[in-house]
Amino acid sequence: MNDDGRPLFVQIAEQIETSIVDGSLAEEAQVPSTNELAAFHRINPATAAKGVSRLVADGVLLKRRGIGMFVATGARTLLLERRREDFARQYLAPLLAEARKLGMDAEQVKKMIDLWGDEA
Repeated sequence: MNDDGRPLFVQIAEQIETSIVDGSLAEEAQVPSTNELAAFHRINPATAAKGVSRLVADGVLLKRRGIGMFVATGARTLLLERRREDFARQYLAPLLAEARKLGMDAEQVKKMIDLWGDEA
């Protein structure tokens, strides 16, 4: 796990979310058990369980008693929507605030994005 200051259970949850978003964990696929996650990352199983439980509470994972945890139907769509909202808050809001300070309107920003997007 990364030592970036975020709690390990948050990092576990984000790792599973990323696997769902990028398609390496499909909807209705079984996720590794908390013991498997704990052994792989060399962490306490309770820490792994806390990350998984967070995803269950968010409706991303489903518990099937006696079988394990599975990716919920619609989880990828839910996560993509959430990440798009986070992207807008983290990147677009500050970008547009700076553009307003420079006297630019949304249309000018769109043109600039189109121009730079072609060069990237």
